[in-house]
Amino acid sequence: MSHTKIDIRHYLAIYEQLKQAIEGLTEDELRWKEAPEKWSVTEVLSHLADHNLVVSFRIREILSGSTARLPGFSQDAWVSNTKANEGSVAEILRVYQALLSYNSELLGRLSEDDWQKSGVQVNGKTVRLADVVQAFIAHVQLHLAQIDRIKQALAEDK
Repeated sequence: MSHTKIDIRHYLAIYEQLKQAIEGLTEDELRWKEAPEKWSVTEVLSHLADHNLVVSFRIREILSGSTARLPGFSQDAWVSNTKANEGSVAEILRVYQALLSYNSELLGRLSEDDWQKSGVQVNGKTVRLADVVQAFIAHVQLHLAQIDRIKQALAEDK
């Protein structure tokens, strides 16, 4: 690919998408779970904040030229063991927005060569920085669809 620089506007738009997805939900609705093993909206948002932390680290590892494997994380364990469903959605979104803003400042400074830098994932696959950021954006879209499914199940449960 000749040009892989990411449009930062798509990256920054994620925060507004998340806010719109939960607009009008009460605290009880944000914490509602269809089943004990399913995530609530609050838990989905917490997972996305955790994912943002991990991806923020991955971005910096790639840019640093580190040869260490990029970290993965145990998403279900992080959500359950941090008691994510008891967290404040407002605080989760503040942290999320802060990370997006901080990372966008960094991403906006990168050259084409920087976007081509790569790292090795836990599974041994080599991934370019541009791919990491694109995957981050796509990952959020999957969870926005998950939030829609939770809201639909909640409406059917009433």
